[in-house]
Amino acid sequence: MPHLKHLYPVPYTYQQYQELPEDVRLEIIEGVVYDMTASPLVKHQVIVGHAYSLIREHLRGKSCKPFMAPLDVVLDDISVVEPDVFVVCDPDKITEKNIKGAPDLIIEVLSPSNNIKDRRNKKWLYEGHGVKEYIIISPMEESAERYWLVGGKYGLSELFNWDESFYSNLFPELFFDLRVIFEKENVVSEPDPAWLVRARIAYPDMPR
Repeated sequence: MPHLKHLYPVPYTYQQYQELPEDVRLEIIEGVVYDMTASPLVKHQVIVGHAYSLIREHLRGKSCKPFMAPLDVVLDDISVVEPDVFVVCDPDKITEKNIKGAPDLIIEVLSPSNNIKDRRNKKWLYEGHGVKEYIIISPMEESAERYWLVGGKYGLSELFNWDESFYSNLFPELFFDLRVIFEKENVVSEPDPAWLVRARIAYPDMPR
């Protein structure tokens, strides 16, 4: 997803963004404008829908609220994004028009055009604004990676293959079954290689 520095001044502000026609879709990351007009692929939208449904069912009746794009999240005057799926627990951040402030959990589903932006630019942005849990799902690699905020910084990412599952750190009972998200419930995964089996026997606490 290319930046549009040649069309919009840097830094571009939220006030300028509000003056655009309603049908113009942009993201602003630290004052740099990125195009959001391209329609996402079907697989991208299917994964977004499954991830949102899992979260919505888990949070039903709870105070934290799930949302999905397109909905503006205004992080500050020069950063406005549209995360694919996200959760907000502070009701004061929820306005009629948008979300003002950092969500607690964000999920971004990659596309070939936004791979670098979501893995690098948005990771830095979300870390700096205190997003507690950041999950990136890759339809191309059929995998997921998760970052958890500790002391204001994201640690190393945890990586998960399509045939694995994990619980949210923020919501310990929220279970992400990647077979369901990738619609592979009936697919038989390849057995673990012998070296990995031996490693798990030797180190039973190693991540799966």
